Amino acid sequence: MLVDALNRPLLDLRISVTDRCNFRCVYCMPETDGKTYCFMKKSQLMTFEEIVRLANIFVSLGVRKIRLTGGEPLLRKDIDVLISMLNKIEGLQDISVTTNGFLLKRYASRLKQAGIHRVNVSLDAINDDVFSAINGVGVKSKSILEGIDEAVRQGIAVKVNMVVKKGMNDTEVLPMARYFKEKGITLRFIEFMDVGSINGWKLDEVLTSKNIFDMISQEMPLEPLERNYLGEVAKRYRYIGTDTEVGFISSVSHPFCADCTRCRLSAEGKIYTCLFASDGVDLLTNIRNGASDQDLISQIESVWHVRKDRYSEVRGKNTTLKGKRIEMSYIGG
Repeated sequence: MLVDALNRPLLDLRISVTDRCNFRCVYCMPETDGKTYCFMKKSQLMTFEEIVRLANIFVSLGVRKIRLTGGEPLLRKDIDVLISMLNKIEGLQDISVTTNGFLLKRYASRLKQAGIHRVNVSLDAINDDVFSAINGVGVKSKSILEGIDEAVRQGIAVKVNMVVKKGMNDTEVLPMARYFKEKGITLRFIEFMDVGSINGWKLDEVLTSKNIFDMISQEMPLEPLERNYLGEVAKRYRYIGTDTEVGFISSVSHPFCADCTRCRLSAEGKIYTCLFASDGVDLLTNIRNGASDQDLISQIESVWHVRKDRYSEVRGKNTTLKGKRIEMSYIGG
């Protein structure tokens, strides 16, 4: 097992397949002051064959779970073909996709046939006015909810992720909890994080997991559950008398750096050892220059062995930390 300088194993790989997104969520890709985004050219992106080659190498080093992210991964043409290719990797136990859900109704059947195990859908409100304001492009929640329903019909396990920000969508906590409790779908609440440097993050805009827990449990009592595996980021609960779960991801109020087992691979083939990193290590250039698998293994090992990232723990003691960080739309959540 490959471990870092703090004895954390490498078990999970997040692969961004595109930096493009069809939303402009205010906490991720806000359109401000006429800002436009310059996306990568097709030639800069890893091909499916390059992704699979690297995935095989990461699995040989201990990775057991792969999640495809973006941007919005369903914008990558023939994403189901990539999933089918990844499913052939011996030793890989789980493949999932994180999506905003807008294209999920269209692609759920293809994802299921390709062998996807589960999807995580980002949805920050039920109310259309609130949701439209958040996604920045006027999309209503109905299309996302229909995508979720279709994924469930296809037999795909679904978790819904809600980023909660004071003054943005805190009024939606209970409506979201009620809706997904009735549906029997796991809903996870994520504290508003200072990922990247363009979302205007402020500590006083963070609604903590404890605040959210208290809001929900007053109406719908919760009981704790044991965590499923090392490195699980969400603290798990369920509604008393049901099997429906709620999770709380508390990277601001209760950082979980000590158990972080995740490495991130950008769409242009750079590895990042933390969601809050500023720089990545280029693998794709070496691949295209003829690097052998052993060359790539040695490169990955050298990066992971010296990994000491624990940004959230450090930031928790000093909320005035500055500096350039990779944007979430580039590396995925």
